[in-house]
Amino acid sequence: MAKVKTTFFCQNCGTQFAKWQGQCTACKEWNTIVEEVIQKPEKSDWKTPSSVKTRVSKPLTINAIDSSEDARLNTQDQEFNRVLGGGIVPGSLILLGGEPGIGKSTLLLQIALKLPYKTLYVSGEESQKQIKMRAERIHANNETCYVLTETKTQNIFKQIEALEPDIVVIDSIQTLHSDYIESSSGSISQIKECTTELIKFAKETATPVILIGHITKDGNIAGPKILEHMVDTVLQFEGDRNHIFRILRANKNRFGSTSEIGIYEMQGSGLKEVSNPSEILISKKDEELSGNAVASTLEGLRPLMIEVQALVSTAVYGTPQRSATGFNAKRLNMLLAVLEKRAGFRLGAKDVFLNITGGISVDDPAIDLAVVAAILSSNEDEALPKDYCFAAEVGLSGEIRPVQRVEQRILEAEKLGFSTIFVSKYNKIALKNTAIKIQLISKIEDLVNFIV
Repeated sequence: MAKVKTTFFCQNCGTQFAKWQGQCTACKEWNTIVEEVIQKPEKSDWKTPSSVKTRVSKPLTINAIDSSEDARLNTQDQEFNRVLGGGIVPGSLILLGGEPGIGKSTLLLQIALKLPYKTLYVSGEESQKQIKMRAERIHANNETCYVLTETKTQNIFKQIEALEPDIVVIDSIQTLHSDYIESSSGSISQIKECTTELIKFAKETATPVILIGHITKDGNIAGPKILEHMVDTVLQFEGDRNHIFRILRANKNRFGSTSEIGIYEMQGSGLKEVSNPSEILISKKDEELSGNAVASTLEGLRPLMIEVQALVSTAVYGTPQRSATGFNAKRLNMLLAVLEKRAGFRLGAKDVFLNITGGISVDDPAIDLAVVAAILSSNEDEALPKDYCFAAEVGLSGEIRPVQRVEQRILEAEKLGFSTIFVSKYNKIALKNTAIKIQLISKIEDLVNFIV
């Protein structure tokens, strides 16, 4: 009989050790190292059902490889399709992570009930009755979605062999366990073993598998980092729980771009797709208020109009405060230094607060000009016209730098009814006969002359 092999893993970072010790040398945490069984005798691998055709691999020259893409599976959810790059690739493994209660299970149950394919939804966290209650709450029904409550991978594969689904959803990978590993569910070795079995199943049968993954208090997906390397796509579902918007973005995608985002609105009846987020992210108000400016930004291929709010006030205490929500605080300090050096505004003794409305975070440098405009508007206590918007980067010498795909930004602003957009003089713009006025500026002093 083969000898049982054990080793020691850090439950916090996944580092492997030959023997137990009190502190993990990698993450410096104490009492996180646990002994786990990594091998048991008489292990039998996942066996493909005889009715499923498997792919036999053999070496080919690069020119002999078939470059035609398999047809992607349409999820009937345009936001989910956009983030994945057009749909689910057959045989791919997708990992979805997010905060507890953010809506991961609700999103995947909605998608599973929308799919026109035979789907197996495996839950290790909820009973079938609880899933039925959630399906009734989101008013979804489907005769091709099967629900299974099971945590043992061997039993799951038996049901898969009998049902032969087109798509498998696992909620969640941390609840699964395999008989071949003698450790509790959610441990490092169990997560690696269960994921390996699912990868083998997905690749041999060309059946896509979607996994839900828990995250740690630091926001990283729980378990070993190798989990994210093993899967094909890593999706992050995020949002402020005090706001109704949820954002789906790809941190890794072998079959598409990682710059696309999907936006959902959390409602009592589930998650609703937001097809035109610009109209929602810009607040509708009758009175004109100082400190508000609208920026034209891009998330992947999607143009967005977002509202930037700034508040400049005299510092009550000795050290002025600098606070930014949804924007890089270091970049805010840089823009304030440019305003003081190049435009002569004395902001060193004033508190500056900046907020991107809607609870989203933006790192597009094209919103620099809108941030500067909002700060100047609040400092002078003069409201900007509601039909002005901005799309340009601000350099350290005060120059207004061009941004990519400016024509797409201009057309989005025109579609939403803005009358004037401020862009860099150095952008090459081929648009003609547009209803929106394109105001070209080259220095930050030009912006000051227009709005102050």
